[in-house]
Amino acid sequence: MNKRILIVGGVAGGASAAARIRRLDEKAEIIMFEKGPHVSFSNCSLPYHLSGIVEDSDSLVLMNPETFKQRYKIEARVHSEVIQINRERKTITVKDLLSDKTYEEPYDKLILSPGATPIRPKAIQGIEKPHVFTVRNVLDIEHLNNYIKQKQVKDIAVIGGGFIGVEVAENLRLANYNVTLIEFANQIMTPFDYDMAQILHKEMADNGVHLIVNDGLAKIGEDFVETHSGKKFAAQAVVLAIGVRPETSLAEEAGLEIGETGAIKVDSNYVTSDPDIYAVGDAVEVYHRILHKPTRLALAGPAQKQARAAANHIYGIPNRNLGVIGSSSIHLFNLNAASTGINARTAEASGFHFDSVYVMPSDKVGLMPDSNVMHFKLVYEKPTGRILGAQAIGKGNVDKRIDVIAAMITMNGTLEDLRDLELTYSPMLGTARDVVHHAALVALNQLNGVYREVKVSQVRELVEKNAYIIDARERREYEAGHLKNAVNIPLSEFRNRLDEIPKDRPVYIHCRSGQRSYNMVMALQHLGYTNVYNISGSYLGICLYEYFNDLAGDREKIVTEYNFN
Repeated sequence: MNKRILIVGGVAGGASAAARIRRLDEKAEIIMFEKGPHVSFSNCSLPYHLSGIVEDSDSLVLMNPETFKQRYKIEARVHSEVIQINRERKTITVKDLLSDKTYEEPYDKLILSPGATPIRPKAIQGIEKPHVFTVRNVLDIEHLNNYIKQKQVKDIAVIGGGFIGVEVAENLRLANYNVTLIEFANQIMTPFDYDMAQILHKEMADNGVHLIVNDGLAKIGEDFVETHSGKKFAAQAVVLAIGVRPETSLAEEAGLEIGETGAIKVDSNYVTSDPDIYAVGDAVEVYHRILHKPTRLALAGPAQKQARAAANHIYGIPNRNLGVIGSSSIHLFNLNAASTGINARTAEASGFHFDSVYVMPSDKVGLMPDSNVMHFKLVYEKPTGRILGAQAIGKGNVDKRIDVIAAMITMNGTLEDLRDLELTYSPMLGTARDVVHHAALVALNQLNGVYREVKVSQVRELVEKNAYIIDARERREYEAGHLKNAVNIPLSEFRNRLDEIPKDRPVYIHCRSGQRSYNMVMALQHLGYTNVYNISGSYLGICLYEYFNDLAGDREKIVTEYNFN
């Protein structure tokens, strides 16, 4: 007897499951139900319609019901909301949103892929006003885009600094709107540590986004928003991007088990507490392989893998569930940013014994066109050297480097494994010692006690305490901008100026990116100095770390001039 498989939700998870099932079984009857007008649309590309990078919103729809039917013999029913699961009868109740009629459909296996719903806190005054939008599907982005054009909106407030909020803010700014982005936390993009996020803060500020952090939305007026601190910002349109919650109402009403994270609980094959019902995508709880606990991960890549695994299990094909590590990337104006695994903040909160290094080598051979600094942070476990996570920001291929780290984490790789990894090299594409190799070598030196360093976040305190800081750059670099109390002793001169370097107090050394200062630290140690530290990030990192908070908080600078080159 042919299988009858019903799928609730037709985006990444649902559509992928349907296509995989058809490849496994030509005779199965497959029906997808989607309450919206579209199936298989590019959810992650939605914000790019606002700037015109994606000119036609129709191109966001990857496949229509007719194509599904013709190519894959899959029936995709749009405007069809599944309102109930009748487990005892193995049927679902469907409401046709166009005719307002309801009907039942029987299933042998049922796959739930309902996704997640944008959060709209009812406690916020004005949250239901007609100029308040969320971004979840093609209709949402069309509605927002049409409104701001028809109403000739000039000022838009974006609430939330996660992926959706940042991408919406960027694309609205590219379309020349006045954009204010408000984030309750002290930084945007929480996959990145606070020090790395400052680079993204500067990029947004430099490109005209009015970024507000450490302040949440309190009220929405007709043409303004007001924050908890009482500040008001002009806004004739508001985009809510403060997070999503898994869509679990259908599962809960059917009595399916909900996990500790509030998402649908599934086993390693994505089977729910009912053996004939599977669940995949943003609505399910997954296992974090580093933190060893359930988590939620709203990303398209994992959703597609889950869909394939669920489809395979229906047909008895084994699945190895490795859990998730959370790998993601984003393009922001002139920068690319990517991360994988856990950051230092999460490692500390989770009780790991860990450390991290922050390096900034060139992303390709320096004399090549478009060679740029890449900011790279590597987090590792002590004393094992096991790699826990990484973050990269730059103008080049940060995703390539983070993908390498993601693979290493998946294989339980260590700093030694990363150091010895053989990678490709071309002067136009990278360096013989790649960014990831550089990070591994620095981390191994740190782990093995070869030298000591202080983080870029500690420099302000050192300056305020008038610590002895050496600027190892050349005089012309020093004169173009330096730490206010730093002594300029270039690497090329220090051996003749040892009498200026004290042995009875800590000595902190920086250059532009950390290489010259590291060489000076090592030489001084060989010359009998026992209390010398390299400043991680050096002057470029210090300027990037300090800039946005100096600008936003109108605080006194610790540098004479910023230097970002």
